[in-house]
Amino acid sequence: MRISPQSRTVLLYVLLSALWIWLSDRALDALVHGQAELTSLQSVKGWLFVASTGALLYWMIGRDLRRLQAVNRRLLDGHAQALRVLVSAMDIRHRETGDHSDRVMRMATGLARLAGVQGEALRNLTFGALLHDIGKLALPDAVLIKPGKLDDEEMAVMRRHPQLGYELLQRVDFLRDAGDIPHSHHERWDGGGYPQGLRGEEIPLAARIFSVVDVWDALITVRVYKPAWPESEVLDYLREVAGSQLDPRLVALFLENYDELKALGR
Repeated sequence: MRISPQSRTVLLYVLLSALWIWLSDRALDALVHGQAELTSLQSVKGWLFVASTGALLYWMIGRDLRRLQAVNRRLLDGHAQALRVLVSAMDIRHRETGDHSDRVMRMATGLARLAGVQGEALRNLTFGALLHDIGKLALPDAVLIKPGKLDDEEMAVMRRHPQLGYELLQRVDFLRDAGDIPHSHHERWDGGGYPQGLRGEEIPLAARIFSVVDVWDALITVRVYKPAWPESEVLDYLREVAGSQLDPRLVALFLENYDELKALGR
């Protein structure tokens, strides 16, 4: 029969505690004969017991927590691998260039680190960047891969994908906090974006970071509806839309670290 981790910890603790009490009582009975001295040493023994068992519990709990963290990391890595497979298939369907979603995820994560994003927020940003266009799975191919400009009706359909993507992620427990980028990466710094018309710092930081990378990638790569722009023109465009379409501070940070961030996308 397999013993659970908590039962194993309790059994080990009880066994070692019983051995300590029995052995220390036998030792005191053999070595000490005066009642006053025995009482004093019993008190010292009690404090030693508390200190030693506290240290033991600290080690045992820490060991089990490290094991749980390792299991969680493996689980998270498994989730990430499964999502990458899904996203690769999605990119193929969208006729995106190369590993578009994985590429912009790597670059957005790099820019986020430079902007001071850490810990759980960085993890959520990474998943959100990878799944930024997950809502497009619900769109018809006639709109999604149309080789030309969309008409007004088609554009209205296309503009549903941020809300659809956000709603999809809310159905998955470990992705619920990763919805900022899928929901808000088409918002604009000046308030002219969609789906909510957010302005400035009303737009979640993760989405503002991702938008810089996404605009760069959309222009510098071939798309079904356009050729790739020359790199110098792409960088000039980013400077031009800083403060209107994009967060100017993040554009400046992207340009200051351009070579490093571009290398992450290779």
